[in-house]
Amino acid sequence: MLFGNTSKSVLEEVEKSLSDKFDKEVKIEKSGNLGGGCINNASKIETTAGTFFLKWNARCRPDMFLREAESLSELKKAANGKIEVPGVYAAKEVDNTPGFLVLEYLAPGSSGANTDEILGRGLATIHQFENEKFGFYNDNYCGSTPQDNSWKTSWPEFFRDNRLGYLLGLIQKDRSLPASEMKVYDRLLNKIPDLVPAVSKSVLIHGDLWGGNYMVCSKGPALIDPASYYADREMEMGIMTMFGGFSQRFYSAYNEVNPLPPDWEDRNPLYQLYHVLNHYYLFGGGYSSQALRIAKYYV
Repeated sequence: MLFGNTSKSVLEEVEKSLSDKFDKEVKIEKSGNLGGGCINNASKIETTAGTFFLKWNARCRPDMFLREAESLSELKKAANGKIEVPGVYAAKEVDNTPGFLVLEYLAPGSSGANTDEILGRGLATIHQFENEKFGFYNDNYCGSTPQDNSWKTSWPEFFRDNRLGYLLGLIQKDRSLPASEMKVYDRLLNKIPDLVPAVSKSVLIHGDLWGGNYMVCSKGPALIDPASYYADREMEMGIMTMFGGFSQRFYSAYNEVNPLPPDWEDRNPLYQLYHVLNHYYLFGGGYSSQALRIAKYYV
């Protein structure tokens, strides 16, 4: 067996999980490390039951892989075959051994003439998958940052308390914003009910959809590394527009299936604010001044 640098104990536990999943003995025949991840270790594993993608970590939040598995499963259900989402085969929390996630292996592919259109229509389809409330079944993570997904019936309340307010609380504990800046954010939080719509449709979003969190596989574009919850779909565009990478062809295809309101770009920087603050929480630096500029604009 060729195991590369993947922990032998992880592979043994993966074999057990896959054996339970398929109700037969599954053995790993080969494991090769994959690059590209900034948080977790990643491997391609070839087994007697097929080829899978494995990521694992001993130094992350204990339930991180369980929560990611939930997001992927919900996205796959919502996508209804319109866009690829890797299937989940096993997930384990971190305890005295590393946690891991075993997914369908999506062979890398190259962009085709209609890749952007498939991605746009696929995301638009996911954004039609509704829930009665805003939130998710469990708290999860945007990158490594905890997200409070406790259910709310009001989108302005959820965005204010579960997203901006909760994240500002994390930042205050970790980095402590100056009192003058917190006054600006407090004023913004008070204005949120007037700034974002009381949308009636709560729909599933990927939650962290930037250019690095989708891939082009042999079957077409695929969504990976989600931080899903039910929200106003405009929240998705916050992170998507922050770094670019989505063409006009993407947006045209999206609007064919699920047209955005004509004034969505007026609110876009406000939804970006959550992700700018998250980048400040994770990385520090100039994200603080960028976030403050957005907050001041809306107050």
